[in-house]
Order: sequence, then structure tokens, then C-alpha cells
Amino acid sequence: MKKSYNYNPAMAGEYGMDRMRFELGDVMVEGGPDTAALCDEEYAAIISDPVMTTRQWKKLKLRCLESIMRRFSYEPDTKMGPLSLALGDRADRWRKMYDDLKNELSSGSASPSSIIMLADNPATGDITQPYFWNGMMSHEEAEGRDI
Repeated sequence: MKKSYNYNPAMAGEYGMDRMRFELGDVMVEGGPDTAALCDEEYAAIISDPVMTTRQWKKLKLRCLESIMRRFSYEPDTKMGPLSLALGDRADRWRKMYDDLKNELSSGSASPSSIIMLADNPATGDITQPYFWNGMMSHEEAEGRDI
């Protein structure tokens, strides 16, 4: 089976292979397997489910990064005379992207609306004060010092 390598920048705004290639920086498809991290068929296999939320998209992105890391993890650095190829640097770049995204997904950040927590009191029509606010953990003793 012949593998295909395509990228259409005009389609990068829609959830799909082109957007995934764009977000991962895997857009140099002219050289086929020599320049692209994954082929179209591999992206299609990972992104086969319709994406509904940003979190689902990020999970699919994490799966793509896992596949890319497996592909590049075993490539050694090579030196032949004055020419040297640091292929490990390429693997490190993908691993950093993977680790950053995995940490982001595992931390589970709170949405701004859950932090502000403004609520109307239907009985009085008043708006309650937010429970959390900027600077709520600071105090006079800490002001002016680098902590």
C-alpha cells in the first residue's frame, strides 16, 4: 500500500488532518516519509472519530504525538567526517510537545466562569461577590518582596 502525504493550509481551520499537521508542525510533506512525521493514513486512523470538544481534540493530538515519538525515539545521532546529524534533537522536540500536552490534560484547569462565580440572587436581584479574586492570597508583609 502506497502512503500519501498531503497538506492543505486552507483547511487548517477545520478539525481534521490538515489542522493536526499544522498544530504539530508536520507540514513539510513534499519529501514524503523523509520530511513528514506521519502519513495521511496514520492521521486518518487516529482522527477517525468526529471531534466535539477542544479536550477531545487535544487527546487525539496526544495520540498523534505518541505515534511520532515511537517513530523517532530510536533514531541515533550520526557523525560521518564533517557531517553530523543530531536526530535525537528531533525526538526531544516531539517529546517536549508530548509532555507539555500531557501535563495540560492531566492538570485539568478550571474555567474562568467557575473561578469568577458571579451569581444573581433571584430573591433580591443582587449580584454576589466572587469567591475568588486576584490578589486574594497576598498580604501586606509580602508586598514589595520577591517571593
